[in-house]
Amino acid sequence: MQQADDATTAALAAGERTARHRTRLGGKDVSAQVQSWQLERSYATDLPAAMRAFSGSSAAQLQVQLSGTGGRTAPELYSPWAARATGDIVRPGQSVVHEGGVGPAALPAFRGTVRSRSAPSGSDSVQVTALDGAERLRGPAVLPNPNPSGSWGRVSSATWCVSELLRQGGLYACPPARYPDFADGKPLTLVYASLHGGFSTPYGQLAWAPDPQTYTFVRDGAPHSIALVPKKPRLKATWHPRSRVTVPGSTLFAEVWVNNALRYDSPTGDDRIGNDDQVVIQLELNRGTGSSGYLKLAVNFTERWVRMSSNDWDDNYYFQWSWPVLGQRGVWHIGAWFDTTGGTDSVYPTVRPRLTAPDGTQLVGGEATFGNAVGLQPNSELHLVSLTTDLPAECLQITSGLPAMPTTAEFSHTGAWQWTKSAELDDVILPLRTVPRVSGSQWDVISQIAKASMSTAEIDERGVFRWRNHTRFATRPTTPDLTLTSVREISSFTVTEEIDACRNYCVQPYKDWSGIYAAGSVTLQEEEIRALPRRSTTTVKYLMADGDYDVIPPVTLEIILLLYDSEVRFSTAPSGGTAVKGKVDILVRREDGYLVVRFTNRSDQTLYMATADGKPSLRLSTYKRSADPVERTAIALLDDPANDPDGVASEQYYGRQEYTAESTDWVQDLDSATALATAMRSAGVLPVPVIGDVDVLYDPRLQLGDVVRVVDTTGAVLDTLAWVIGIRTTATAEGGVQQTLTLRGVDPGARPSDSGLTPDAPSSPAAVPSVPYAAVSATYPTLADLTASGLTWNRVKEGARV
Repeated sequence: MQQADDATTAALAAGERTARHRTRLGGKDVSAQVQSWQLERSYATDLPAAMRAFSGSSAAQLQVQLSGTGGRTAPELYSPWAARATGDIVRPGQSVVHEGGVGPAALPAFRGTVRSRSAPSGSDSVQVTALDGAERLRGPAVLPNPNPSGSWGRVSSATWCVSELLRQGGLYACPPARYPDFADGKPLTLVYASLHGGFSTPYGQLAWAPDPQTYTFVRDGAPHSIALVPKKPRLKATWHPRSRVTVPGSTLFAEVWVNNALRYDSPTGDDRIGNDDQVVIQLELNRGTGSSGYLKLAVNFTERWVRMSSNDWDDNYYFQWSWPVLGQRGVWHIGAWFDTTGGTDSVYPTVRPRLTAPDGTQLVGGEATFGNAVGLQPNSELHLVSLTTDLPAECLQITSGLPAMPTTAEFSHTGAWQWTKSAELDDVILPLRTVPRVSGSQWDVISQIAKASMSTAEIDERGVFRWRNHTRFATRPTTPDLTLTSVREISSFTVTEEIDACRNYCVQPYKDWSGIYAAGSVTLQEEEIRALPRRSTTTVKYLMADGDYDVIPPVTLEIILLLYDSEVRFSTAPSGGTAVKGKVDILVRREDGYLVVRFTNRSDQTLYMATADGKPSLRLSTYKRSADPVERTAIALLDDPANDPDGVASEQYYGRQEYTAESTDWVQDLDSATALATAMRSAGVLPVPVIGDVDVLYDPRLQLGDVVRVVDTTGAVLDTLAWVIGIRTTATAEGGVQQTLTLRGVDPGARPSDSGLTPDAPSSPAAVPSVPYAAVSATYPTLADLTASGLTWNRVKEGARV
């Protein structure tokens, strides 16, 4: 339930039910013009009605009737043909905020946008229909298709996909990518890993994920929403950047959030992971065949130092900053600045750390430039980004092209960089070996995932998205949020119980990916030698199958040796010339069925994509799954009568009632399928009544998913707990208000017993006469007589001609 102030609580306790409301359209208060309003919230699902509290998405709808003002009618002011100066206040897409309550205050009731307006000519009324924040999620849903190689069979989860779809619509569960969109001359996010239940990324591509046995994902104590929590020291994950930016010439900023106060509860009781409480972000630079360089940030909270290094193989040469405040426990925001713009063919990087402590203290190290030969970085490109951590971590970002290290406001996401946390996620569910292909809007796909996982997706009265798994209903509540009685709050209601709500044999299909791997699809080989003019960008597109896995940016090599899936060689002449390293940024992205490759030549001379012997050098390899997954099923049924009294009663009194969930690509392992099948059966093993059309005294605090106690001493005579699964509120300008609830019982009550009853048999066939043998033998003394009659034995036995 929503929290209300003392005045509202007192008014509700006193029985005050004259509604007060405030309505804003486009930020303008139009409360005085509201003739009536209606607000409805409910879960949409394909499950039987009595089970639907366990699944579905909810898009709240508000309808408002507006009158005119200032001597002008509503259609004149607000119809689609009205002047923009007045009509834009109710144009489709305009913001709508509605508050309702009793007493002196009003509680948030709806926040969304106008969907439609209707203006009957000749009247003084315009009807405005609005939907909540689900309207913000009408953009096309796009999810990455990471190559599962190197992922231990798990690249993502349904929870991560929900978080990513929300981010695309501007609803954030953690800080958003700083520069997600490509624009010439502007900074660019190279890697963005929220770690919200998976290692997949919208920007960058997964290269290596750790064994699922060595980590978990948790919400409690996460810096923002969900954190990757190691179960072993030095947990490491690696990503390819979406653009192989060059060194020298680039600025790079790396950041991540960690919580050094969160502990993993080990089964052995040793709940401190590692000895140093250390986190490391490493940028690996490809210098050519068999050679790499590294830029690294390491933070050690036990020894209270920050180190930044530039080297080729070890950490013996670094700059160190020591701060006693690193002993603080809590959420830390860690950042590292690497500046490699001070060279042409090689550079001594300039580095600088920036951190935010749990208490808000800003730690900024002084600039330090390497001078030892170990720290020198020759021409190279950014090859890999890795995170190694002993600590729970969330939201890793790598950004290139910043003109300077982020300011305090930019780093801390304040002022112009402010973001609003507008999404609440539940525990991670449905691990994925491959990310399903999606179509439709972001809200459509979120609704599909909710349906597949028996979860609920909704946007609340304040515009905050809330995702809840079916596990929220697994524990029977014992305390109601509100009590409704027929003596005071309830004016009428109807209780319905149906056999369709009984589901004691539940089947959940799933896709079995065992033995399926990434197989080569096609190799995109350039047929011409392309020229890259100096200081310019060249973009090339290639057709790409939708089912193919994402392609990493090609690696720049002096000699094409087929070391990597995607390679390219740049030279000073189309005939082969001299190989060039560290001069061309390469960005790869998928777009409308094409693989788009963008080359930015940073040098002062024209370069060519040519091999040493003068042939086209660009080679891009694509991969797809080696086979289609096999569909299997998990079944939840009565298999242990001694420990399943509800199941015994269910089959005894209702028979076997089967429910098969829809087959979906979102369930990819037996454990997940079994958990869903079990949850379905637990919800429907005995039919639970639905209490519908419950007309109650208006209470603005009620929300979907609340638990209410229903007490009826005058009609149905019941006292039970129920979940709120639907709310409809209607009010008039005079202040009259009607609220109707749909409730689902928490439990089915006592098991059937049929005491004193003897149920009739399910079938009663007509009696069939039977003739004694003596009568047959008297009519047909011999076998010849019987044969001559031409009758079958059944006819004779039933009395034919006897």
